[in-house]
Amino acid sequence: MADAKVIPFDDDRSRGSRRKSKAEPAPAGEVQPLPLRGAAPQDPGPAPQEPPGPRPDAGDDGEGDEDGGLERRIASGLSFLRRRLTGDYEVDDFGYDAELTDQVLMSLLRPVYEKYFRVDVKGVENIPARGGALIVANHSGTLPLDGLMMQVAVHDHHPADRHLRLLAADLVFVLPVVNELARKLGHTLACAEDAERLLRQGELVGVMPEGFKGIGKPFGERYKLQRFGRGGFVSTALRQGAPIIPCSIVGAEEIYPMIGNSKTLARLLGFPYFPLTPTFPWLGPLGAVPLPTKWTIQFGEPIPTDGYAPEAAEDPVLMFNLTDQVREQIQHTLYKLLVQRRSVFF
Repeated sequence: MADAKVIPFDDDRSRGSRRKSKAEPAPAGEVQPLPLRGAAPQDPGPAPQEPPGPRPDAGDDGEGDEDGGLERRIASGLSFLRRRLTGDYEVDDFGYDAELTDQVLMSLLRPVYEKYFRVDVKGVENIPARGGALIVANHSGTLPLDGLMMQVAVHDHHPADRHLRLLAADLVFVLPVVNELARKLGHTLACAEDAERLLRQGELVGVMPEGFKGIGKPFGERYKLQRFGRGGFVSTALRQGAPIIPCSIVGAEEIYPMIGNSKTLARLLGFPYFPLTPTFPWLGPLGAVPLPTKWTIQFGEPIPTDGYAPEAAEDPVLMFNLTDQVREQIQHTLYKLLVQRRSVFF
């Protein structure tokens, strides 16, 4: 995703140097030494140089810097709107809009991440600085906010400014508005072909193998990982030689405590489940507001896959062992984080 470059406004005051002042007359009563007869006039030497730093007349209150920053922000915003209106921006083959994600969508998600859920991030240094890698995380919370918060965590905290491309379920791409926003954020269909293509391009790919079984499990089974499918993500990583990075998310389980599931409504609406929580649907739209729990996202040490032969992706025993290894590492880290947690909300 390429960010728009903004040319800063120059400050005319910083370009010109101060004129050197004329020599001041000697004080009264002080005799100036006369040059010797026949001697060449003495060279007064170079004028004294001004010390480095801001000029005294540039203003000590910072108003000039604030005005310049405001002008730059206005210029950047107008430039962004112009590109949007004229279509002068790029998206990749999956519909990913880098500029819109960086300047708008992340700005909307960041307050939820920082102020509402107050997410703590650990182990971000385990994510490689370049090349394809597969992040595998637990899934929970009734609505998939955990994936979005994980995306913000990588975007804002990784020192190499990496971007996470999430693999999403089919349902995401049939819902109006949600479909467009997901594409703009870089999400794509959870299939092996798309995942392998992104890894070949050196992208960071995120997957939550529990799927609807994890996000729609009842509150009584919170932080108990569901089955990781058939291990398709391991096969994808093996084919591309990409490392697998386990990720554990604590806090999402309690945002919508799911105490029931209306299967009849779920069938009528075409949803995999219809959650019943202490507030939804009893309080109407207000019941859809998530509880402000305290989150922790921890990225574990990478599990390398580049040491296996190409045909290893077809070995069911190896896939089962690696899948179980990833699952156990995530589960163990979840228990560890839960023991360290002081409270659900603090």
